Amino acid sequence: MTQRVDMWFDSACPWAWMTSRWLLEVEKVRDVEVYFHVMSLSVLNEGRDLDEGYSRLMVRARPPARVALAVQREHPEKLRDFYTAMGTLVHPGGRELSDEATAEALAQAGLPASLVEAGHTDAADDDLERSHHEGMDPVGNEVGTPVVHINGMALFGPVISPAPKGEQAGDLFDGFVKLTAYPGFFEAKRTRTVGPIFD
Repeated sequence: MTQRVDMWFDSACPWAWMTSRWLLEVEKVRDVEVYFHVMSLSVLNEGRDLDEGYSRLMVRARPPARVALAVQREHPEKLRDFYTAMGTLVHPGGRELSDEATAEALAQAGLPASLVEAGHTDAADDDLERSHHEGMDPVGNEVGTPVVHINGMALFGPVISPAPKGEQAGDLFDGFVKLTAYPGFFEAKRTRTVGPIFD
C-alpha cells in the first residue's frame, strides 16, 4: 500500500528545499507519494524580535508564499512543479525572492502569470495561516520548516545536506518513519557543520 507523506515548505528556506529533494528521491525507491503544502516563515515569525537581515527576508518571503498558496488552492496538481521551479531558481540558482523569479517559476510550471498578483494582496492570508497551522501546530512553535507528516504523526526535519540519492535516500526514510511513529520521540540533533549542498 502506498504510503502518504505530507511536507510543509516555504520557498525561502534552503533546508526545506533539501528535504523536498530527498523526498522526491524517496518516491523513486519506496512505495511513497509525497504531497506538498504551504507554510509561511513570515507567519511563523510574526511578533518575534528578529535581526534586521532576517526581518527583510521575511518581507521578501511573504509574496512567494502567497503565490504558492494560490497554486495550492487553484492548481493543487501543479504545486510540486511550482515549488521545484521556484526552489531551483532561488537555491541552487542563487536568485533573489522576487516577482521576476516567481513569474519565471510560474511559467516553468505551466501556470498563469496572473498568479504573481496573489503575492501582493492579503485577501487569502487567512487561508495561508490555516495551511501554515495545519502543518505546524502538530510540531509546536519551536521549529520552522521543513515539517513532515507521516501516518498521522509529524516531526520537524530532517535537516540534511546534501540530499541523499537512491537507496541511501530510502534507508534514511525508513529510519525517519520509525522515529516519527514513536509518540514519545521529540528531538535528536547535532551541530550543523555544512550549509546546504545543492547537487
